[in-house]
Amino acid sequence: MGVDPIFLGVDGGGTGCRVAICDQDGRILARAEAGPANISAAPETALGNILTATRVALDSWGGGVGMAGLRAGLGLAGANAAGAADWLGARLPFARARIVTDAVTAVKGALGDADGIVAAIGTGSVFAEQRGGVMRQIGGWGLALGDEGSGAVLGRALLARALRARDGALPMTPLLEAVLAEFATPEALVTFSLTAKGVDYAGFAPRVVGSDDPAAQAIMAQAVAEVRGSVAALQGEVPLPVTFIGGLGPAYAKAITDWPQRPAQGSALDGALFLAREGLA
Repeated sequence: MGVDPIFLGVDGGGTGCRVAICDQDGRILARAEAGPANISAAPETALGNILTATRVALDSWGGGVGMAGLRAGLGLAGANAAGAADWLGARLPFARARIVTDAVTAVKGALGDADGIVAAIGTGSVFAEQRGGVMRQIGGWGLALGDEGSGAVLGRALLARALRARDGALPMTPLLEAVLAEFATPEALVTFSLTAKGVDYAGFAPRVVGSDDPAAQAIMAQAVAEVRGSVAALQGEVPLPVTFIGGLGPAYAKAITDWPQRPAQGSALDGALFLAREGLA
């Protein structure tokens, strides 16, 4: 008799990596978390965190199956960068692995087989529609070229605005004064920016979201406009309901009411398990 397959789902982004192990019936056997897993921004770190979280989950379950016995579905930030998925796939110890962007697993987890639009907004952002089982994605190009409305973009905009206000090009506000005081000197802020990654900028996003400071409101207004534009670009002649997910999803769901909204059926991790089971079974 053969051994029943065991499946691994991995949801990896700029803030953290979440994994779950399930059996062929979809019963969750264990879960675990580790650090960031953006395979284009920091591939070695991402690989280490994926393996660490998987090892913790396997130890927690205690089912006697090693990494080589897992069939994996991985939805990862940075998987759309040239060569990133191939690089990671060659280093994973799993029996089988399918690597896609975190947008794909987010849509599958949120919508299942239903038609709809997903706005996934956390440290980064990506937008996708599903119609008749066909998925179309826009955005997700990373902090340097996109990530509209994301925590990283909000945080970077706050720091940039603080420097502009310090130079007298924009009005100074209490929030901007506090940011400048935290860095002590403009040079210190610039030094921070030289090595800062998306997750570092995203740490400033909570100061923007929900704030009544004029600078925060201006930053949010721009972000809302960009998110609205991305969703609008996916809407066809027959509008689809929108599902906002991610850490900042609720904030944008409250601000953007142009279309009907629908709650997510499941998480991106559920989508990764779906990918592992259906794509690799």
